[in-house]
Amino acid sequence: MRIACLGAGRMGRGIAVVFAFAGYDVVLLDMKSRGDFKRLADEVANEMSSTLAMLARIGLMQPGHIAAIANRVSVIPFEQAAELDSADVIFEGVPEIVEVKLDTLARASRLARPDAIIASTTSTILVDQLSPAVVHPERFLNAHWLNPAFLVPLVELSPGAGTDPGVTARLKALLEQIGKVPVVCAATPGYIVPRIQGLAMNEAARLVEQGVASAEDIEKAVKFGFGFRFAVLGLLEFIDWGGGDILYYAANYLAKALDDPRYAPPDIIARNMAEGRIGMKTARGFLNYEGVDLEGYREQRLAAFALMLRQFGLAREPVV
Repeated sequence: MRIACLGAGRMGRGIAVVFAFAGYDVVLLDMKSRGDFKRLADEVANEMSSTLAMLARIGLMQPGHIAAIANRVSVIPFEQAAELDSADVIFEGVPEIVEVKLDTLARASRLARPDAIIASTTSTILVDQLSPAVVHPERFLNAHWLNPAFLVPLVELSPGAGTDPGVTARLKALLEQIGKVPVVCAATPGYIVPRIQGLAMNEAARLVEQGVASAEDIEKAVKFGFGFRFAVLGLLEFIDWGGGDILYYAANYLAKALDDPRYAPPDIIARNMAEGRIGMKTARGFLNYEGVDLEGYREQRLAAFALMLRQFGLAREPVV
């Protein structure tokens, strides 16, 4: 299987590292006509080697494998775009400009095999805004990688109205095979992570603006409280852990105390309460815990917290 990336920028290079690491040949297609293509090719080669050397330094690979992995990545100018007909999966990673993406996808999809999967890595543009440019649009979807792509496991897949479900399944399986964690979400602005993190980042900035705490203390609170918990428990799992009713009353209190309706709970929280979907205490919440050994489940999660304490260097021996 051969992977192609349209664009030789940060996203294309990150994806190239991921697939080369997993044993695949990757071609980066420079979408610009330039007189200094060799300079770009040398820059990409140096970055590949540099990134892999860093992965070796942090213990994710052996230094002796750097050259072999880096050699799986090649860069070609768009004048050689006919090579796209040998690619099985093509990722578009050009700048977040609709017209540029439409032009790139139109040109590339005409050269690609009809059965090749084509995915845009856009973080902002909806799939159905781009799919009309693609020849055989049923093989097209968005695949939003989180930077740095070679470290962050998550990839958000967003199929369009005309995307063949089999195409989504094939790309999901490929990503899982190389160690990624793909999720599928509807074609809505912001996918999953950008919507959640956008709210969190704005709120952190607002806390500084309002003088609630120093930037340094807010960072500590996020790393050792917010981030610490949600690296183990998902947000919805955390609601279930404490109880949706707790969130309901706490959120309504915050909305009133801060005189700001954005803190009010969404309607689904009240609906879940009315249906008895409180969380672990009723064995049903956002997730289903029926038949689950809840004590064992909780202990497993607490063990994961303990591991994180050790990783942070915060675990302490008891005083006896």
